[in-house]
Amino acid sequence: MAKILDTPPKEVQRNIEVLNLDLDSKIPSKKLDKNLLIASWNIRAFGNLTRKWDSDDDDSPKRDLHSILCIAEIIRRFDVIAVQEVKANIRALRDTMKVLGENWSMILTDVSKGSSGNGERMAYLFDTRRVKLSGLAGELVVPNEWTDKAKQETLDEQFVRTPYAVSFKSNNQTFILVTLHILYGKKSKDRIKELKGIAEWLSDWAKDINAYHQNLIALGDFNIDKRGDLLDKTFLSEGLYVPTELQNKKVTRSIFNETKYYDQIAWFNGKGKQPRLSLEFINGGNYDFVGKTLTNRNLPKRSLSYHISDHYPLWAEFKL
Repeated sequence: MAKILDTPPKEVQRNIEVLNLDLDSKIPSKKLDKNLLIASWNIRAFGNLTRKWDSDDDDSPKRDLHSILCIAEIIRRFDVIAVQEVKANIRALRDTMKVLGENWSMILTDVSKGSSGNGERMAYLFDTRRVKLSGLAGELVVPNEWTDKAKQETLDEQFVRTPYAVSFKSNNQTFILVTLHILYGKKSKDRIKELKGIAEWLSDWAKDINAYHQNLIALGDFNIDKRGDLLDKTFLSEGLYVPTELQNKKVTRSIFNETKYYDQIAWFNGKGKQPRLSLEFINGGNYDFVGKTLTNRNLPKRSLSYHISDHYPLWAEFKL
């Protein structure tokens, strides 16, 4: 049985070389004490894997060691990345960490129970040479008082997958990442309450001068269908801001549908009574791994979604 740290077949090595050349051309490089690269990626059903370099048609799961190398090389380009859809079985995650090496660490939640939770965890992977944990880690729980409100859009129960907040520090800049995976539901209006709930929670936190820190960045899979729709407006209703670079129509989220706006990276930019994020935004985008035929091995998109993901990673670069 092949192992992830074994020498890959030459064809796999060539594919990884092609992938890295493409990453070089599309993702900003890490600059010591100059920039910070934060990313979010919903990696489809990131759980078990088949310990072969190339899985066969009858193998389950389809994700193999070749796929893990690709995922690890993409993750390596960022300083800290929030990952959604990590499953109870973390074999694929463990192998990814082995590839990333001893300079990388992770922190993750337990499994969200129940059918709506889909057996998922929230995770952060981070380059310890560039980013350190700074003390805070916790899940966001709905206050009982919220359930007494009469507003139709008010969140009146816990999040089905509890948002996960962790504080980090880079070059004396402290910031808190809050990652989430919003309930998809049977119809789009099923998502409104959770979107409104997370926006209200973050707004209350940001206004509290006694809070651990006010430098908040929300990121993850918000299941927003399209730019400017009701879900988008609900999410932004409390003053959260998405930079124009991440609203560009070319910055797609789904490998299947260019119009979907699922994944987000957002923060408060000082409007109204909200504090301004102290990190200076430089640029942002996605990473389209589909276009590299050697990397995706000429797989059809559906198959590719189980090898790599059905979502593109979304990233934002900040000045330190």
